[in-house]
Amino acid sequence: MKDVFGYDQYRHQQEQIVDTLVKGQDALVLMPTGGGKSLCYQIPAIARPGVGVVVSPLIALMQDQVNALNQLGVKAAYINSTLSAREIEQVKQQALDDELDLLYLSPERLVGEEMQGFLQRIKVALFAIDEAHCVSQWGHDFRKEYQNLSMLHEQFPEVPRIALTATADQRVRKEIVKQLQLDDAEIFISSFDRPNITYAIEEQESGKQQLWRFINDNHPNDAGIVYCLSRRKVESVAEFLSGKGRKALPYHAGLSNKIRERNQHQFLMEDGIIIVATIAFGMGIDKPDVRFVAHFSMPKNIESYYQETGRAGRDGQPSNAWMAYNYQDVVMQRQFIRDSDAADEHKEVLHNKLDSLVDLCEQLECRRQTLLRYFDEVLEEPCGNCDNCLNPPEKIDASKEAQMAMSAIYRTEQKFGIMYLIDLLLGNDNDERVSKLKHDQLNVFGIGKDHVKTWWRRLYRQLISQGYIDVDPEHGSLLLTDKAKPILKGDESFYLRDVVKAKNKSKKAEEIDLGRHDTVLWNALKKLRTDLATDQGVPPYVIFSDASLLEMVRKRPVEGEKFMYISGVGEYKLAKYGDVFIQVIKDNPLPKKLDNRLEDEVNVTLDHFLEHKSVETVAEVLDLNLNTVYMHLSKAIAVGLVDKKDVTGLQDEDIDYIIQMAEMTGYLEDKKMKPVFDALDGMYDYGTLRCVLAELE
Repeated sequence: MKDVFGYDQYRHQQEQIVDTLVKGQDALVLMPTGGGKSLCYQIPAIARPGVGVVVSPLIALMQDQVNALNQLGVKAAYINSTLSAREIEQVKQQALDDELDLLYLSPERLVGEEMQGFLQRIKVALFAIDEAHCVSQWGHDFRKEYQNLSMLHEQFPEVPRIALTATADQRVRKEIVKQLQLDDAEIFISSFDRPNITYAIEEQESGKQQLWRFINDNHPNDAGIVYCLSRRKVESVAEFLSGKGRKALPYHAGLSNKIRERNQHQFLMEDGIIIVATIAFGMGIDKPDVRFVAHFSMPKNIESYYQETGRAGRDGQPSNAWMAYNYQDVVMQRQFIRDSDAADEHKEVLHNKLDSLVDLCEQLECRRQTLLRYFDEVLEEPCGNCDNCLNPPEKIDASKEAQMAMSAIYRTEQKFGIMYLIDLLLGNDNDERVSKLKHDQLNVFGIGKDHVKTWWRRLYRQLISQGYIDVDPEHGSLLLTDKAKPILKGDESFYLRDVVKAKNKSKKAEEIDLGRHDTVLWNALKKLRTDLATDQGVPPYVIFSDASLLEMVRKRPVEGEKFMYISGVGEYKLAKYGDVFIQVIKDNPLPKKLDNRLEDEVNVTLDHFLEHKSVETVAEVLDLNLNTVYMHLSKAIAVGLVDKKDVTGLQDEDIDYIIQMAEMTGYLEDKKMKPVFDALDGMYDYGTLRCVLAELE
C-alpha cells in the first residue's frame, strides 16, 4: 500500500474489499467517484499469483490507468484496437511469461473466442469489472456486451471477481448481481456523499451568459467540464467560451479520434482547460483538480447527473456542480423516451427516473439529502453546502394561478403555445387570432394581470417540468396531462419555486447593488443583528443570515404576518426578534416613488437618478452603459414616477416633434423604434427616443 501507491492508510472500505479478493471471494463495490475504487482490485491483483484482468469500457480509460500504474512500477498493459498485431502478441507473451500484474481488456474482446482461449493458457489472479452498472438495462449507461460477462463465472469458477460502480440504485444493484452471477459476493456500499462538492441548480434564463457568469465568478482560471445535450451545442458553447478568453475544447462523437484524443490529452496535461462535451466524455477520467462540472443541458436521470458531477473535486478540494435547465430539456428527454424502441415497462422506468431528476431541480429542500435518498442513503441534517441550504428558495402558493394557466389551455382547446396563452392571461389582443377566434370573450382573458409576463412564463415552465402539462412535439401547443386534474379541481396545491431568489449567489451580500435607501436599511439591520449577537455571545448569522437580511431589505415587511414569510424566520424567531427588526424597517422607509412594483435593478437606477439628476452620472456610479440607464428610466417614466423632460433634457417642442414622427412612422401600431430613428435622421439616440415614447407603450 505505502511502498507501491504511496498511501499511509486505506479509505472507506478499501481494506475489507482487498482482503475479500485476496482470500479468493467475490465482491460488489459501490463507491463514489474519487473514492479509490481502482485500488480495490489493483492491490489484490499484485498480491495474488497470476494476472489481474480488468474489464474497461473505454480505450482512454485503459491507457490512463496503465500509464499511471507503469509510473508506479506496476507491470500493467492493455490490448485494444490502438495496438498493432505485433504489439498485441508482445503483451500476450508478457502474460504467458508471468511478467504482467494487470491486463486491461474491453468487454467485447474479453468474451471473444480467441481471448477466452488465451486466458485459459495463463493464470488469472482475478477479474475486475469496472463501470459494472453498464450491465443493467435499468441503468443510465446500458451496454449489451456487458451481459455476456456472466460467462466468466462459468469458464473460471475458481477466479474471484469484483464488480465496481459509482452509481447504482437498488434495482440496478440487483441486476448487476443477477447478470454477473454474483449471488455469493460480499457487497460493499460506501457513502455516496461528496461533501466537498457544492450543488447548485437554476433555471436557464440568459443562456450562455448565465454559464459565463458562473464560470467567471467562481472559476476564472480553473479546469472544468461543461456538458451539453447535442454536438451542435457543444461546438457553440466551446466557441463562445473561447471568445471570452478561456481555452475551451469540444469533445463529441462527431469529431475524429485524433481530435478527441488531442483535446482530452490537453485537458489532462494542462491547467485551466475547459472541456465542452456530450456524455461521451469523462468516464474514468482521473484528473483530480477538475474544479467544476457544469450541465448546460439536463441529463437524463439522477445516475447520470451524479456520475458526471462526481468528476469534479476528485482531490477532495472544494468544487462546484452547477446546472442550468429549461423545460425544453425535459420535453426533449421525454420525447427521446417515447420514441425509443424500449418496451413499455422499460419506458415507464425511464420516465420515473427523469421525474426524479426534475424533482431534484424544482425542489425547495436540501439537494444533497434528496440525491443521497435516491441511492437509499439517509443524511440526517441538511448539508449546508448546496444552493437551497446556502440561499433558501422562496415557496409561493401558486395554486390559483396554476388553475388559471391550465384553464387557458383548456378553454383554447389545447391548440396554442406558451406566449399566446400568456397574452390571453394578460389581456393582450395584439395577436389578430385573439379577436378572430373570439378568445377575448373567454373568462380567462385578462385574469392574470396581477403578474408580469416573465412570471407567467416561469409558472408554465415549472408546470411542464413537473409533468402537469405536456408539449406537442410537432406544433409546440400545450396539452394537459392527467396529473393536472386535481389542481384544476382544487383538490391539490401547487407551489412555485422563486428562481430569482434561489439563484446561487457567488458575491457577498455587501457587493450586491443596492440603492441608497436600501443600503441605509441594510446597514441598520446589520447593526441590530451585531448588537443582538454581541449581547447573546453568538455569531451574527445565528440571529439571521445575510440572505434573510437582504430579503428584509427587498420586501420591507412591517407586519408580523408578513415578516414570517422571510426566509429563516420561524415562529420562535418571529416572537424573539420580529418586533425589533420590524421597527428598524419602519424607521428607514422607502421614499414613495421607490415603493413600487418595478424590478430591483430599475429602482436602483431610479434611486440614483433622483439623487444625481444626471443620466451620465448614474451610468458612471452604477457602471452601466447609457442605453441601459435610459431603458430603466423609461420604465419609470411609463408608470409616472419621473418626468421624461428631466431625464432627456428636451424641451416641449422637441418632445412633440418626436411623438409626431413616431405617429407618422406607425410606431403606435408596431412599436418599432428604427423607423422613428431614421425619420429623425439620427438627431436623437435610441435611449432618448425610448424615454420620450415610454408613455405611449
